[in-house]
Amino acid sequence: MFDDARAAIAHGRRLAAEGAAIVDIGGESTRPGADPVPPGDELARVIPVVEGLAGLEGVQVSIDTMKAAVAQAALDAGATYVNDVTAFRHDPEMAALVADRKVDCCLMHMLGEPRTMQQDPRYDDVVDDVRAFLEERLAYAVQAGVAEERIQLDPGIGFGKTLEHNLELLRRLDELTALERPLVIGTSRKSFLGRLTGRDVTERVHATVATTVIAYERGARVFRVHDVAPTADALAVAAATFARWPTPTRTSTTRTT
Repeated sequence: MFDDARAAIAHGRRLAAEGAAIVDIGGESTRPGADPVPPGDELARVIPVVEGLAGLEGVQVSIDTMKAAVAQAALDAGATYVNDVTAFRHDPEMAALVADRKVDCCLMHMLGEPRTMQQDPRYDDVVDDVRAFLEERLAYAVQAGVAEERIQLDPGIGFGKTLEHNLELLRRLDELTALERPLVIGTSRKSFLGRLTGRDVTERVHATVATTVIAYERGARVFRVHDVAPTADALAVAAATFARWPTPTRTSTTRTT
């Protein structure tokens, strides 16, 4: 979290230099228990950073927001990717905006909202339920005019899931690749890794890398991480190791500034 736009821009440039293909910029926390942020505050936080990072060679700037007005301003400022943790459910204008601007997007599964999502989350079968949700939101986006090839899907690790739910999603991630859209995985430094390892949030890079490689082996190809360099190195080794497998070796790592 950076309160100063210049520091956030500098950090984004460092992440790009370390190998990030997408830099994700958000002005509203979506951590468990987080309160909503007024649109004006969110705009003031993200627009200077988007403007400062737009145009970096080989790097796509993403806006992490559930508000169409914020997304539109960010796209006007140079972003080319919309990351909506509500999968176009929060703001009915978002799908039309993404379709009209012909930009890439990520649709994520989240149970409830950030303030409530970790309050006793339950599923009949977490993988089946998440798959059904993503399939429905994918169809909704396409019907709204978003080109299917511009849509990526995120099962929402840690967003309304217990430790057991997260592990089951990782174990059966290949079942979500049947939706035939790029899968986005965000396990970076999350609390379930702390429960497994006993590590503080600043000491979870090794656990993050482990889950990233597992997810890669099961078909994920886009990874939201804080620690780009070690993740990129691990994915390069994994890609080389799995080179004989019928899977692409192109990977992306992203980080919220």
